[in-house]
Amino acid sequence: MKVADVFRVRNPEVRALHLTWIAFFITFYVWFNMAPLASSMLKSVNWLTADDLRLFAICNVALTIPARIVVGMALDRFGPRRVFSVLMVVMSIPALVFAFGNTMTQLLVSRLVLSSIGASFVVGIHMTAMWFKPKDIGFAEGFYAGWGNFGSAAAALTLPTIALQMYGGEDGWRWAIAQSAIVMAGYGVYYWFAITDGPEGTVHRKPRKAVALEVSTWGDMIKLILWTIPLVGVLGILVWRIQDMGYLSVTWAIVAYAVIVAIVIYQIIQILRVNVPILKKGVPEDDKYPFNSVAALNSTYFANFGAELAVVSMLPMFFEETWSLSATAAGMIAASFAFVNLVARPMGGLVSDRMGNRRFVMLSYMFGISVGFALMGLLNSNWPLIIAVGITVFTSFFVQGAEGATFGIIPSIKRRLTGQISGMAGAYGNVGAVVYLTIFTFVTPTQFFYIIAGGAFVSWLLCILWLKEPESGFAEEYMVSSVDLEIEEEERQRQANAAT
Repeated sequence: MKVADVFRVRNPEVRALHLTWIAFFITFYVWFNMAPLASSMLKSVNWLTADDLRLFAICNVALTIPARIVVGMALDRFGPRRVFSVLMVVMSIPALVFAFGNTMTQLLVSRLVLSSIGASFVVGIHMTAMWFKPKDIGFAEGFYAGWGNFGSAAAALTLPTIALQMYGGEDGWRWAIAQSAIVMAGYGVYYWFAITDGPEGTVHRKPRKAVALEVSTWGDMIKLILWTIPLVGVLGILVWRIQDMGYLSVTWAIVAYAVIVAIVIYQIIQILRVNVPILKKGVPEDDKYPFNSVAALNSTYFANFGAELAVVSMLPMFFEETWSLSATAAGMIAASFAFVNLVARPMGGLVSDRMGNRRFVMLSYMFGISVGFALMGLLNSNWPLIIAVGITVFTSFFVQGAEGATFGIIPSIKRRLTGQISGMAGAYGNVGAVVYLTIFTFVTPTQFFYIIAGGAFVSWLLCILWLKEPESGFAEEYMVSSVDLEIEEEERQRQANAAT
C-alpha cells in the first residue's frame, strides 16, 4: 500500500479505513474532553476543587485496562462492527451524565465508567486487520492509530472555543461535552450500517473460547498467567493513589484491593478452564503460535505508548520551568510530541511493511526510544531551546513509530486471536502509563526520562530474546490452520441447525 492510496476513497478497504479512524478519533475526542475544560468547570461549579479534578483524571484511565481485555474478547466473539457501534452508543450515556452531573458522586462514577471508552483503540485495530492484507497491514494500522489518536489533541484545541463561542455562560463546558457525546452516539449508529467486518466473503474466524486467550504449550499457559496478573493488579496503584488523596477510606480501600485480587483469581481460573482441555488434547503444529512474541509486544507497548501517555502529561511543565516559558508557549512546544503522531505512527507501519523484516523494524524503533529519552534526560536550561525541541521531536518520532510497528506485527501472530492479543498489548500501554506516572511523583524530570529510557532498553532486550518474525507477515493472505477450518465448519453447522 502506498501513501497516495489513502485518497482513493472509492476503494472499499480505504473507505473502511477512513470510517474506522474517524470512529476512533471521535471516541478519543470524548475520552479527553474534560482536561481542556477543567478551568471552566472550577469557575462554574463552586463545590469542585482542583483535587477533585485530579481524582477525575485518575478515574479517566482506571477502567481502560480491564475494558481493553473485555473488549478484546468481545471482538473475537461478535466482530468489530458490532462492538465499535455499541461501545460508541453506550459510552455516550456516562458522557452525558458527566456533562450535566450536579453531585460529586455523579461526576465521579460517570467519569469512571467513561474511562472504558479507551478500549476503542483495539476495536479499530481488529477491523483494519479484517480489511487489509498482511503485506499492507503495517501502514493501514499506523494510519488508523495516528489519525485516530489525534482526537485527544483536537479536543484540547477546539473544546474551549466551542464552550465559549457556541454556548458561552458558566454552563458552556457542559454543552460542549454533551455535544461531543451526542456526535459519538450518532456516529455509532451510522457505523453499524456503513461498514462490514471485512470485504464481502470474509470469514470471521473466532477463538474456541472468548473468555481467555488460547495458548500452544503448558509453558505458554504459565507465561500468560504471569502476564495477566499486572493487567488487573496495576489497579491497586490507582486505589492507593485515590486513598492517599483522601477520597477513599481504609475500609473501602481494603474492599477495592480484595475485588482486584478476586478478579485476578477469576482471570487465572478462566485461563486454566480454556487451555487445560486444549493442551491435554494436543495443539496441532499448524495451529501453534509463539506466545513469547505476544509478551515481547506487551513490553513494547508498555514502553512506547505508556511512555507517551506519561510524558505528554508532564512535558508542558518541564519546558515551562526549565526554560522559563509562558504556559501557552510551553504547551505549544510540548504539543509537538503529540502532533508528530500524524506522520510518525503511519510511517512506523509503512516502514514495517517496506523493510521486509518487521522484527528488525521493531528493534530499531525501541532502541531509538531508549536513545531519545536518554538525550532528553541530559536537557537543562543550558541547552538552546531549539535543540531541546528537536530532541523532543526526534524522541516522539521513535515512540510513535514504535507504536505503529507493534500493531503492524500483532495481526500476523494469530489471526483468530487478533482481538485478544490486541487487547492485551493495548492494555499494557495503559499499565505503562500508570506505572510511569506513579514513578514520576517520586523523581525529578531528568530522572524520569532516564527511567523511561531504561524501560525502552529492557523492552529492546526482550524483543531480541523473544520476538519472532511472523511467518505470514508479508503474505497475500493470513495463515489458516486446521483448527481454524474446524471452528469454521462447526459455525456453519450451528447456523444450519439454527435455520432448520
